[in-house]
Amino acid sequence: MALGHTSRVDRLTRQPQSIPGMLASPRPSISFEFFPPKDDAGESTLWDAIRRLESVRPDFVSVTYGAGGTNQDRTVRVTERIARETTLTPLAHLTCVGASVAALRQVVGLYAASGVRNILALRGDPPGNVGGEWVAHPEGLNHATDLVALVRTLGDFTIGVAAFPDVHPASPSFEHDVDVMVRKADAGASFAITQMVFDAESYLRLRDAVAARRDLPITPGLMPVTNFKQVARMSELMGTPLPEAVVSRLEAVAQDPAATREVGVQIATELADRMLSEGAPGLHFITMNRSTATLEVYRNLDLAARTRTPRD
Repeated sequence: MALGHTSRVDRLTRQPQSIPGMLASPRPSISFEFFPPKDDAGESTLWDAIRRLESVRPDFVSVTYGAGGTNQDRTVRVTERIARETTLTPLAHLTCVGASVAALRQVVGLYAASGVRNILALRGDPPGNVGGEWVAHPEGLNHATDLVALVRTLGDFTIGVAAFPDVHPASPSFEHDVDVMVRKADAGASFAITQMVFDAESYLRLRDAVAARRDLPITPGLMPVTNFKQVARMSELMGTPLPEAVVSRLEAVAQDPAATREVGVQIATELADRMLSEGAPGLHFITMNRSTATLEVYRNLDLAARTRTPRD
């Protein structure tokens, strides 16, 4: 169905879709993540990607906030438009950055009015310096767990949270990260999505450690690399290390954009295949508002016909 063919009434009267239910289905869940455009040209590029990716019928899509919580207005507007004008199920991002509890309640209200019932609750990065010290808004919240608990009081929402397979940059240990995931689940989260994964073993270790304590499906974030400098910068900002095996393959073709893209798609395909074979509930593609590399990985894996491998 093309954009604009779904009325607001149709969207609001449909039975809400459960993301945890999607993650438990026999086939792998597929979802896409976009970032908010900075200008009208960027918004045109974004909607072109959305149109192309809508054709493979993803389970849900999300639009991030910008670095340090910026571009919130565009994020909310784009998410509302996805809910109103497409066949896609939106997962709304919500962060504590620079927001009072009153402001957070208002944003949740805007999402609800558009028929958005799925929220990804995040603490977010410090504004201006993602690696800087976190300081909460004086009338805001300090942890994602607190935000999950708040959203639970505001309506019948399905709430997701972030997961960090390579240990959160501010965390003292892997064990602490697992404890945090358990607290998020206890606060009301029913699924999690990781930062971009470049080491399948790190993802599987976190998934299994959390599963031993709570029923919280964790979907790995996957980003097909098309620009080595860009992904290296993102890795630094997110505190997600690039494994040497990945770095060496990308550095070998770093001067050839076409070869970099080809190798990046190969790496993403291999990672995805391994994680799905080990029982990952699905894949969350970080698209960078582009569609072609993501669609290539999708087709390499034959995801339209693939069934999920049960965990032992």
